[in-house]
Amino acid sequence: MPFCSQCGSQAEAADLFCAKCGARQPVSRPSVDIGAGIQPKTASVLCYLPWVGWIAALVVLASRSFHNNRTARFHAFQGLYLFVAWLCVQWVVKPMFWFSHAAFAPIAVILQLCLLALSIFMMVKAGEGERYSLPVLGELAERSLAER
Repeated sequence: MPFCSQCGSQAEAADLFCAKCGARQPVSRPSVDIGAGIQPKTASVLCYLPWVGWIAALVVLASRSFHNNRTARFHAFQGLYLFVAWLCVQWVVKPMFWFSHAAFAPIAVILQLCLLALSIFMMVKAGEGERYSLPVLGELAERSLAER
């Protein structure tokens, strides 16, 4: 049974005010962990979903459930960097080739398809529980993981 924060008399858990002194009682709210029901392997796979995997990666990085799981956090960082690479192709490379020479425009599409294939490859690797490190993005993910 809880007690009043001002006078110390007994109070009920649902009471907002003390019955004896009238002081407002602090409300204790249980903390919610948004990643509590997700398995680490599932979270790792979700980090590589094309176009929306960055949301799952942020959930993994913000969740207390995965705070000590280095594999899931590695996949979250690497998934974020893969998404940034896709954004660079979409917002920088594609317009650059489009405005300079229309003959080179398919290069941006080829790069996007390669990044899509890489995302699918990484979803398979993460689903197998393997911590596969991509050449540049994996090194960045390792550095981010070490920087706690």
